[in-house]
Amino acid sequence: MIVKDPNTLPDKWGKRPSDRSVGELLKAGVIALDKPSGPTSHQVTAWVRNALHAENISHGGTLDPYVSGVLPICLGKAVRLTDVVLSSDKEYVCLMRLHKDVEEKRIIKVLGKFVGKIYQMPPVRSAVKRQLRIRTVSELEILEIKGREVLFRVSCDAGTYIRTICTDVGEALGCGANMVELRRTRSGTMKENTAATLQDMTDAYIFWQQMGREKWLRSMLMPMEVLVEPLPKIIVKPTAVDAVCHGSDLNIQGIHMLDDDIRKNALVALMTARGELIAIGKMLMSTSKVMTSEQGKAVDIERVFMDRGHYPKMWRFSTDLEEISDAQ
Repeated sequence: MIVKDPNTLPDKWGKRPSDRSVGELLKAGVIALDKPSGPTSHQVTAWVRNALHAENISHGGTLDPYVSGVLPICLGKAVRLTDVVLSSDKEYVCLMRLHKDVEEKRIIKVLGKFVGKIYQMPPVRSAVKRQLRIRTVSELEILEIKGREVLFRVSCDAGTYIRTICTDVGEALGCGANMVELRRTRSGTMKENTAATLQDMTDAYIFWQQMGREKWLRSMLMPMEVLVEPLPKIIVKPTAVDAVCHGSDLNIQGIHMLDDDIRKNALVALMTARGELIAIGKMLMSTSKVMTSEQGKAVDIERVFMDRGHYPKMWRFSTDLEEISDAQ
């Protein structure tokens, strides 16, 4: 990150996300759930709500009933970050069946054409408006070809329909094809090797509640900050944190550090030096503009996540006029 003000006061007040208690994580955390094939994403979320006795809960990125894999479950304050989860890139493993025999070399060649920007029409039964749109497939790897069945892994933008890719591949081959089975192996930074099953999550919660054994449940709970990992970040001075929590937009004087090459109008995450999420907002100027300016509004705050009073209201007792300006 680029340092805007090297003379910022050290952060002595925050709490690292890794130091939060299980109770705190249940009120502002995320679980990477390994959704089974069969139930809807809505039904699975309802089961998690009952198992964890959660008051506020949502899932990020709906999976069709017969699709399995990583389903992010947002708890408490993290529910307000569901849209960030939905926009994260995804990875799937898909089993496709061709309707006729096709030479293996031709299959490989045609699938290679589906890497990069592709045009897609959402399926008839999709929840979005049916209109042609562009999606980016960053990687498509063939894992195995056995007769008419093709197993492949694909990394792609959010909102990419793998079923449609199978149909389009079939048309390109001139033989027809359909998706047989699909599993989501990654959603944003959440991977299937760290995903928890419904049964394990339920048992871990009981272990914590009835026996005071929290290690198992803690291993499944992630702080809500993992959801903003894909966003560019700004480290806010500790003297300005509580002002943002009270609804103030972030001025240049309140910035300690920021990511390189943030563009104007980009969605950014405002963080403390200890890694806590304060708020998210829209960048009103680029990184280069911030670095060459001494005053002005840098970020228009859209959503605040940190509680008021978590950091002290330093502008009330600071004797440093510059720090007073930082807070305001």
